[in-house]
Amino acid sequence: MPVAPSVHFISGLPRAGSTLLAALLSQNQAITAHGRTSPVAPMMIRLSSMMAEGEHATDFTDGQREALLRGVLETYYGPERGGIVLDTSREWCTRLALIERLYPAAKVICCVRDPVWIVDSLERLIVRDPILSSRLVPIGQRGTQHDRLEYLLSREGVFGYAWRVLTEAFHGPFAHRLVLVDYQKLATDPLSVLASLTRCLGLPPCAYDPMNVVNPDAASFDRALGTPGLHTVRPVVTLQSRNCILPPDVISRLQGGMFWRKPQATGQGARIIA
Repeated sequence: MPVAPSVHFISGLPRAGSTLLAALLSQNQAITAHGRTSPVAPMMIRLSSMMAEGEHATDFTDGQREALLRGVLETYYGPERGGIVLDTSREWCTRLALIERLYPAAKVICCVRDPVWIVDSLERLIVRDPILSSRLVPIGQRGTQHDRLEYLLSREGVFGYAWRVLTEAFHGPFAHRLVLVDYQKLATDPLSVLASLTRCLGLPPCAYDPMNVVNPDAASFDRALGTPGLHTVRPVVTLQSRNCILPPDVISRLQGGMFWRKPQATGQGARIIA
């Protein structure tokens, strides 16, 4: 009889290394990891809503609810895979209590990065397309850089939303579930990061090769967002330097936001690899 896979999760901030980390971890034959967002978290959230309210709310026992929610993930990945699954979604930071109930041994890897360089990276992805077709920003707010940045930083924006739910999770009662991986550490010393994750998550050992990273096939997913290259990774892990294209007022607004690098950060219960 197939054995259900062990489960951990990848979440955190956009443009902070989750695709790269998943590509590296996928070199381990015991691990299934996708760098792009899967549909598992949204499906579980919708199913939870249906079982919690409305005319069918009384039709389920707690045991049934938990079995159905586990079934979403385990059916999506297939029990025949066994091994270890790392499912990716920004939403996992909003569902730590659910993770604690369904998967008591699970950790949530949160990729983090200096907010200045995250927003700079998002803006570069958008403006390299001359017709500004990226669906990361609504069409009515793509015209000027300040309009684009204001949306990205808003509570609905891809950065603003992820930042808000990460900080809530980090300061919340389930922070012990989090393992924060700093992008600079990942890009400059990937083997050290992978060794730390191997110990923290109890992963099987693997001879990872950061000089030969296979790019996951997410081209169709990126095209659907009108943002080609969103999940592209370079074949060799490096930290590339570049000039920032953000205006000074936005840089000033974002500077100093790396709370995980502050001495008091370690008191929250989260593990920090930085």
